[in-house]
Amino acid sequence: MRRLLAVLFASAALCAPAFAEEAPQNVIVAPAVSDRFVDRVEALGTTFANESVAITANVSDKITEIHFDDGQQVEKGQLLVALQRDEQRAALAAAEAVLSERRTAYERARELEKRQYTPTAQLEERRAALREAEANRDAAASRLADREIHAPFEGVVGLRTISLGMLVTPGDVITTLDDLDPIKLDFTVPAAYLSTIRPGLEIVATTTALPDRTFHGEIRSVSTQVDRVTRSITARALIENKDHVLKPGLLMVLQLLKNPREATVIPEEALVPSGTRNFVFVVNGDVAARREVTTGARRPGEVEILSGLAPGERVVTHGTMRLRDGQKVSIVREETGERALGRVLDETTTVR
Repeated sequence: MRRLLAVLFASAALCAPAFAEEAPQNVIVAPAVSDRFVDRVEALGTTFANESVAITANVSDKITEIHFDDGQQVEKGQLLVALQRDEQRAALAAAEAVLSERRTAYERARELEKRQYTPTAQLEERRAALREAEANRDAAASRLADREIHAPFEGVVGLRTISLGMLVTPGDVITTLDDLDPIKLDFTVPAAYLSTIRPGLEIVATTTALPDRTFHGEIRSVSTQVDRVTRSITARALIENKDHVLKPGLLMVLQLLKNPREATVIPEEALVPSGTRNFVFVVNGDVAARREVTTGARRPGEVEILSGLAPGERVVTHGTMRLRDGQKVSIVREETGERALGRVLDETTTVR
């Protein structure tokens, strides 16, 4: 009887169907890409105008003309303010008339001297008189120029503090003039970064005054001295500011983009940490292989891979929780292009 039962059980075991194979794991994958990567150092800085000057008068006199409005963009050399200058104009006209007469006399004496009709000494007297007239003309023109205030460079004028007929004296501020494009951003960083802070290094800056804007620039110069108290060094960056939205005196948070390089980059959610080690699941065909990788720097949503992965290989970004080494997978989507945190899966797809 026992032998019969054993035979029946053996027959049943042979006739029973094999266990169904495990179903493939649904996953979403993304390719490892070669991308530009940088290390970021954060610092605080203050903005300054590229050029800035207080417009003042050189002499004491009444204002007769004003040729600018508050906040106006002006060109280099543009007349801003004119003081009473009728007397200086008359003096310049008189000096130019004398200069013209003495130039004519000198030319006449030179022709006569060539023909030996007049002595050389007389020609020298005419030349000296001509030079004196030229000097008097230049002095008269300088006195007139002191009463015409021009913009020393292209920029934006500030609020004017004068009115027509007002008496101004040397040192009185008429307005300000600022060159706002580009704008300077001075900041300090620890001296430990001295070897990496250099002219040409890119920066990205933001300010709470303009929360929706990000500004790009580059370091123009680095101080030659390290602060003995704070052990920090000051650097200056230039930021393009064509629309003049940045004003001098703003506090900005900036990031230095140092050590630019080409790196293998993957989405951060593809990492599977295990203790102090990091792994990814690399998909080859329809099989996922667990592979250890060495990570480098990180940026929002992405991580640099130093070793263990090559550009072009596909890694699992969603569905790693129940995935095992060597398990078959079913790719429901491959992500390309923009990568962002918090990506939402298709509502009709379930990734286990």
